Amino acid sequence: MLKITTKQNATKVSKIAALLICGILFSLPAMAQDSKAKAPTGKQKETPPELKPIEEIPGLPRVLLIGDSISLGYTIPVRELLQGKANVVRPLTNCGPSSRGVESIEKWLGDGKWDVIHFNFGLHDMVFFSADGTKRSEPKADGARHQVSVEDYEKNLSTLVTRMKETGATLIWCTTTPVPEGAVGRLSDEAVLYNSIAAKVMEKHSVAVDDLHAFALPRLTEIQRPKDVHFSKDGSKALAGEVVKSIETALSTRAK
Repeated sequence: MLKITTKQNATKVSKIAALLICGILFSLPAMAQDSKAKAPTGKQKETPPELKPIEEIPGLPRVLLIGDSISLGYTIPVRELLQGKANVVRPLTNCGPSSRGVESIEKWLGDGKWDVIHFNFGLHDMVFFSADGTKRSEPKADGARHQVSVEDYEKNLSTLVTRMKETGATLIWCTTTPVPEGAVGRLSDEAVLYNSIAAKVMEKHSVAVDDLHAFALPRLTEIQRPKDVHFSKDGSKALAGEVVKSIETALSTRAK
């Protein structure tokens, strides 16, 4: 029978211990990297108030705001101005081009009853995309085209107005606000062209018009950001005042 001396045992234990230490040291960088990867990335971006659901007050008229980032800018001041007078609801998203409106209108309308629907599409329709439609482009680039052509824009608005009228709500079309020189991906005030197309649709369907384009145009240096379609905080409040006027007129007409 083979005998192992105490000295041999000690040597064996030392070798095992050395191997264990090496293994631990080797795995430390990987453990640290894994820990770093799993570490929290910081505070998540908070959802802005205009994209949070509201608690409606029973008995008040229901107003639906549909629109892109311009409408997102005036949503909160509109709610503040109509506090106690109406529940102002909006889709919890940037509504984008009219093509998205056609795809999403059933979801946005939901099952509830609406008294007034104030809506706009345009700025996203007129933005230019590459020929294959995969990315935004400058208007003068080879093959650049509108995200939604004027022909499809007219068709989409007709589809949307027809569907929204079925709700029994009073509809208010909001004209698309001006596009300044230097705005990325758009031609300077091509909103005029798209608004003219929309005007034909609204006239055909007897839809009221909130002309924010005409309101904003003479005061752009005061309320709009330079070379940008978006508005300052005060500018959004100014737009909200006009939006509220149109909504209050519609609500008072319904009350008679």
